Amino acid sequence: MTLPLFTSPAQAETASAVPTLVAHRLKKSYGRGKRRFEAVRGVSLTIAAGEVLAFLGPNGAGKTTTIKMIGGLVRPDAGQVSIAGLDPHRQASALKQVGAVLEGNRNLYWRLTPLENLEYFGGLRQVPRRTARLRGRELLDQFRLADKQNTPVQKLSRGMQQKVAIAMALIHQPQLLLLDEPTLGLDVEASETVKALVRAIAASGCAILLTTHQLDVAEELSDRVAVIRNGELIAQQPTQTLIRQFSGSAYQIEVAGELDLERQRQLAELGAVIADQQITYAGSATELYRLLDILRPLPIQEIRQERADLTDVFLKLVRR
Repeated sequence: MTLPLFTSPAQAETASAVPTLVAHRLKKSYGRGKRRFEAVRGVSLTIAAGEVLAFLGPNGAGKTTTIKMIGGLVRPDAGQVSIAGLDPHRQASALKQVGAVLEGNRNLYWRLTPLENLEYFGGLRQVPRRTARLRGRELLDQFRLADKQNTPVQKLSRGMQQKVAIAMALIHQPQLLLLDEPTLGLDVEASETVKALVRAIAASGCAILLTTHQLDVAEELSDRVAVIRNGELIAQQPTQTLIRQFSGSAYQIEVAGELDLERQRQLAELGAVIADQQITYAGSATELYRLLDILRPLPIQEIRQERADLTDVFLKLVRR
């Protein structure tokens, strides 16, 4: 799937050197006196062009407040936001660089058709009507919705509605997409289609800030992860690097056939734990070859290393 470029060659060259989004030490409090509550405390985020950052945290952690500050909806008490080099709190033109799908298909007017929605929201973003219609048709064609462009949105499936909502957020060709729960409530096929769209949008050069409680989706789509708890960032690393840090070093080895007493003795000396035909070994990778020599020539059914997933990592981080 190909999507229209979101930046000109000159913009793309600049974007490669300067992050599309820079949020620096954002702070926001509500209330006064003893009732004063610090919702966000010194949060810093960056997203490069073409990068997907999964912004994760439990309910009440400060995600929504942070996103509202990035999107120009809430003014921070301290800190700065830059979107494509512009401050959304001082330069209204910065908001032209932002697309948002923050409430799924509720962004849309259900009695309008997909094309009418795209024309209408394009107009709100100061896209000329003719241009909005042309871009709308291109997006619907690329999202495989061309045959539904004149069907009222309320008659479309949930997955199709979500695709229209994403197309609407792209109608003005933003450089930053705020994407909230893109696959929530979708069946497997629709979810896979939407994830493919997200990858294609990022590949076209658009920076994406993804928020979701579906951590398997975050793991699959994100390049980096930022985790917020009690208003503070507690982790911000490349997704796979973070997962590796929390993955165990134990190996699970399954063999066919019975282990004789001598093999069991030698395996125990290496620190292996034996349960029937299952061997658990937490030593070094170098020592693993000694273990395999002991097992020779028994058939080995499987060797696997324990690996965390993003759900494991997230729970360990927020429960610390």
